[in-house]
Amino acid sequence: MSSPRAELIHIEVDRRLGHEWDEWDGKPLPHAGNFDAPASLFLVWTVATMVVAFAIASGILFLLAPRLASLAPVLPQLLWIALGLAAVGSILWWSLLAISFASGVNLLPGRLAETGALLPLMRFTSRITDRFGVRDRVENAAVKVYNALALRRVKKVDTGELLLLIPRCLSRSTLDDVLGLAGRYGVPVFVATRGQLARRVIRERRPRAVVAVACERDMVSGLHDVAAKVPVLGLTMTLPAGPCKDAALDVATLEKYLQAFVR
Repeated sequence: MSSPRAELIHIEVDRRLGHEWDEWDGKPLPHAGNFDAPASLFLVWTVATMVVAFAIASGILFLLAPRLASLAPVLPQLLWIALGLAAVGSILWWSLLAISFASGVNLLPGRLAETGALLPLMRFTSRITDRFGVRDRVENAAVKVYNALALRRVKKVDTGELLLLIPRCLSRSTLDDVLGLAGRYGVPVFVATRGQLARRVIRERRPRAVVAVACERDMVSGLHDVAAKVPVLGLTMTLPAGPCKDAALDVATLEKYLQAFVR
């Protein structure tokens, strides 16, 4: 007797899939589309990102200081103190985040980590690393940090309360594996023909948890949009034929994430 297959539901949305790859020149992707990277790569680049952010803020404050002093002589000094306190707070926050990841114990509440402050930092870090040609590997590392923190706070839900979101670009054999796996766990599968699927599906279906599959670029964007609203675990893909075509994924890891949520 064959195993049950999950129902595949297509969602039409307001942006075409692969918008993050608009600049792709059609050449083979580095490492055959496998951007696997250690989580430490993201942590290192977040330090660089925060340095850049504070350098920009310091430069702006330095240029505006004479004008601000003409309004209130103490104002520049107060702003420098505030900027210094923000820098110290950021160092402390980053240290607790890194220790949380390395130790296996979350030292920060979700709003100060994977469901809050971490999300905009991931987006900003992506923009910085894009200029250095390492965006995809850093985003892969970022998703690993996010998942490690999120997994420790997972709460069980019924199968009907969990959604599996996948892109349309999976290879045929990978899609068959995904549907078979979702069928065994009784989890509905949603696939979008264009992007921005997460917000619409979550708004309409109101799930209590989501497992999402996407490339690194769409994953970081999607987590930024929805992770603060509903628990999410994200699984990135390999892109051997380039973006948006015949993508593959680690089925064992997908099953691990489904098992984490399913009651």
